Amino acid sequence: QVYLAESGGGSVQAGGSLRLSCVVSGYSIGTSCMGWFRQAPGKEREGVASISPGGSRTYYADFVKGRFTISRDNTLNTLYLQMNSLAPEDTAMYYCAAEPRRLCQVTGNWFLSGGKGVSNGYWGQGTPVTVSS
Repeated sequence: QVYLAESGGGSVQAGGSLRLSCVVSGYSIGTSCMGWFRQAPGKEREGVASISPGGSRTYYADFVKGRFTISRDNTLNTLYLQMNSLAPEDTAMYYCAAEPRRLCQVTGNWFLSGGKGVSNGYWGQGTPVTVSS
C-alpha cells in the first residue's frame, strides 16, 4: 500500500518561511515525477511545483515568483518544498503527489491540470499552511 505523509505546515506571518516534507512508503519514488499542489477554500486545486524523477528538471507555477524551491531525496523517498517570502495568498492545504508514469514530464497534464488524473493512491493527506498579515 502506497502512503504519502506531508508535514511541515503551520501558521506563519507574511514574509516567513516553511519547509514542507513528503515521506513516501510502500513505493519507490525514484522513477516518478513528483509534485506539490495546493487548494484554498473556494478555489480549484492548482499545481505549485513539479520535479522530474532524478531531480534534474523542475517547474514552478508563475505565482511562486522565485520564492519556492522543490527538491527530492530519492534515497530517503522524500519530496520537499522550501517556501520563502510567504504571503497571505499562499494560505491553502498543500498536497504532494506522485505520477507513476515512466515518461512523465514536469509540465505534463498530470501537473498542469491541478493533479486531475493522478491516482488516489498517490496523494498525501495534506498539510495546512496559513499565512497572516
